[in-house]
Amino acid sequence: MSSPSTVSLLDQSNLRDWLNEQSKKLGFDGLRITDTHLGDASERLKEWLAEGKHGHMEYMKRHAQLRSDPTLLVPGTVRVICVTMNYLSPTIDFDGEWQRLADPTQAVVSMYARGRDYHKVMRNRLQEFAQIIESKIGTFGYRVFTDSAPLMEVELARKAGLGWRGKHTLLLNRESGSTFFLGEILVDVPLPIDSEEESHCGTCQSCIEVCPTQAITAPYQLDARRCISYLTIENPDVIPIEFRRAIGNRVYGCDDCQLICPWNKFARRTDLPDFAERHGIGQASLLQLWSWTEAEFEKRHEGSAIRRIGYSRWRRNLAVAQGNALADPALTEGDKAPLREALLGALPMADTLVAEHIQWALGSEL
Repeated sequence: MSSPSTVSLLDQSNLRDWLNEQSKKLGFDGLRITDTHLGDASERLKEWLAEGKHGHMEYMKRHAQLRSDPTLLVPGTVRVICVTMNYLSPTIDFDGEWQRLADPTQAVVSMYARGRDYHKVMRNRLQEFAQIIESKIGTFGYRVFTDSAPLMEVELARKAGLGWRGKHTLLLNRESGSTFFLGEILVDVPLPIDSEEESHCGTCQSCIEVCPTQAITAPYQLDARRCISYLTIENPDVIPIEFRRAIGNRVYGCDDCQLICPWNKFARRTDLPDFAERHGIGQASLLQLWSWTEAEFEKRHEGSAIRRIGYSRWRRNLAVAQGNALADPALTEGDKAPLREALLGALPMADTLVAEHIQWALGSEL
């Protein structure tokens, strides 16, 4: 990386206003700038990894050193342009989400995953943003990222002033709550940096209290091994039996700590069509999703973050949810019979991972 000499000739204030304006045009909702120093966040990460709270996410341990210093990831970096992009669709209603969670026959998919894969959306727009900046100031060194490299994104965004860490460890801000994606452009341009945001969680502990698996072990401390998002997405193995009941009908991720958070009552909705719900995934029943063949799964989740977990994990998660429905005393035999038949019909052809969860689901009535 080498800084362009033209940058020193630009009025920094005007440049900053221009950056904000251009970011809005590209669909970003917030932009702040920080340096590369992560302070004690690196030590906290090391402690978290040493305690094994990352579970099967070995990539976090493998690249821990890179995460601790962005200049190791991209030599020459002096600033990080951090952006947010809201993903909450206007059609999502939090009361409706709680109602779906209370209906064991329905499948609940995390709100962020109902539209297009944010990795692709964010990366493409960040790249376009960097090229626009280059047309303004001349050639400079940069790389764009969005949840795609060993980078402490939340900590950088917090330092940049895009929000504060909630007690659930997600980033929060006044405008969007926690319903936004993060992206970064690492640059070799010494832009002026922004100040941090004060925390506004106060004494509220709603996110800690609502967590179905008590994954938030203390304020600002998350044990990923207990988190339903980890268990249903990142975890490639069997879901530990002690957490299966708590998963309920959540088949991809979990939003409980976001649904309960008072700041999300004020979350701005996005008008980006990329994050609009696809294929009725937000209203589907367990039986509807279970009926998909592998080819249908691949086709309907094309361009979706869900496709990344693969068909086997998808079926594993659905089997657990159906087992929880079969064990629900509020459901009638008429409700349960189709679930039982669907599981029994799939068992002979199921792979080892899925079969274990089907057997558990069928045995859960006993």
